Amino acid sequence: MELRQLTYFEAVARYGGFTRAAERLHVAQSAVSAQIKGLERELGTPLFARTTRRVSLTEAGELFLHRVRRALDELDGARGDLADLAAVLGGRVVIGATAVVGSFDLPGALARFHARYPGVALSLRSGLIAGLLADLDSAEIDLVVGPVHHDLPSHFSAHRIVDEEMKLILPPGHRLTRADPVRFADLGTESFVCLSAASGLRAILDDAATRAGFQARVPFEAHSPASVRELVGAGLGVALLARSAAVAPGPAVAVRSLRPAPLHPPIGLIHHRDRRLSAAARACRRHLIAL
Repeated sequence: MELRQLTYFEAVARYGGFTRAAERLHVAQSAVSAQIKGLERELGTPLFARTTRRVSLTEAGELFLHRVRRALDELDGARGDLADLAAVLGGRVVIGATAVVGSFDLPGALARFHARYPGVALSLRSGLIAGLLADLDSAEIDLVVGPVHHDLPSHFSAHRIVDEEMKLILPPGHRLTRADPVRFADLGTESFVCLSAASGLRAILDDAATRAGFQARVPFEAHSPASVRELVGAGLGVALLARSAAVAPGPAVAVRSLRPAPLHPPIGLIHHRDRRLSAAARACRRHLIAL
């Protein structure tokens, strides 16, 4: 039994005759007829009832057609998988990531992807979430790993990876280190260190302060969570940070819980909803969300 015989058989059944099937297949009608006759001899039963006016499936043909179409669908799927694999092996993926990715081991995940697909040109950019989303919007990067804020634009799609929580960090010896949790209302007289006014972290701080009845004073702006921690460690203020950044190696700071605790957005994998990912980027996305 040959693939060509199955393809010709399915075409005759689909188009209701040898002539139309031959036209669609761009072959001679005699070739189609010969292949079908050979298939029927091999199976030992007629697949079509032929009259001078029409061709119709026999009961055996109906049963056989179901199996043939399933086999051809599987074959088409296999061809697609192999085409995707070929594209992945020679593809390129650019990932943007914020400094805060919670407990997600992004370096380890990328290392495992690189070991599986060594031919993929894999690169990583870091930055704040707003800038990375702008790069995603302009197609400069393929995927973003970072906090998924509630106001994420609708043309982005996000898959949650891990949860994260917010902590307060204080300089060593600060008056509030004796309390745990710290009441947010008790921070009204403090100087805060934070990321830029356009950052998601600043929006969380401002909202939490407003709910506590005061306006947060931010005399010190930093470009990264690590810089926030350095300034707090030097005694220049207090700060809100994601737990993963608060307990990371760095200058000594006191880490405390807050009451009420501001919510930190979950860490997710974000891609552009309206732009089709390349085969390599799709493979990378599947790899990252499967971990």
